[in-house]
Amino acid sequence: MGVLGTISEVLEASTESANRGGGTGDDSKGAYWCHDCSERIRDVDVEGEGPPDCSNCGEPMEFERSAASTGCAC
Repeated sequence: MGVLGTISEVLEASTESANRGGGTGDDSKGAYWCHDCSERIRDVDVEGEGPPDCSNCGEPMEFERSAASTGCAC
């Protein structure tokens, strides 16, 4: 197999994984954000149901998908 075939295989394998881009393998789907305070809490670090409150302002945080997950979060 030539260089182009090897590069194609590597690129194909890297786009199939939801953990591409240096994921830690902890099944994180994104993070909760407070856009006013720029506070971020990963979803795997949150206990309980529903969004957590921001530790700075007390407002409920908003969930956003990780850029490392497959698909567009736009």
